[in-house]
Amino acid sequence: MSTSFLVFLGLVVVVGFYFIYLYNNLVALKNRFKNAYSQIDVQLKRRYDLIPNLVETAKGYLKHESETLEAVINARNMAMSANQNVAVDPSNSGAVEKLMGAEGALTGALGKLFALSEGYPDLKANQTMMQLMEELSSTENRVTFARQSFNDSVMSYNTSIESFPDNFVAGTFKFRHAPLWEIENKNERDAVKVAF
Repeated sequence: MSTSFLVFLGLVVVVGFYFIYLYNNLVALKNRFKNAYSQIDVQLKRRYDLIPNLVETAKGYLKHESETLEAVINARNMAMSANQNVAVDPSNSGAVEKLMGAEGALTGALGKLFALSEGYPDLKANQTMMQLMEELSSTENRVTFARQSFNDSVMSYNTSIESFPDNFVAGTFKFRHAPLWEIENKNERDAVKVAF
């Protein structure tokens, strides 16, 4: 065998190993953002589980506000359904967008419930209601941190699939751009107003 053939063969082997490295790195980044989504999923499930208890506690005090309570439950159910679709494939941007919209609607409905509860001193003083609101507030913070982690993971993944030479491997194996979790509902950007 000639020296040039051995050099060529060595170059092919090095390029092959580099190609494998790039592919494995993209797979690891994709799995990292899927794991980050599963952390959001855990916190959203906790949120969805708390909401019916909160509504049941409030029902006795808010008999004349059934429309608000129904809106919270409907928004919860829509968000749960959207979340199940994203859990199947967190890289599906359409499903993530629907979930962001549903979560925005749920946040708005919960905001109305909390604002409404301010007008009912007995409800505000109810120990169960206070505990549920505290747990829900804690869960909201966990969701926020999980969303931040998800966006960080997605950013790393998207940067990698768009960068040279990873973009060749990403294009060859159809690694798709992953959506960031963004605030879709303008009302979510506004500060909640509490008036006494």
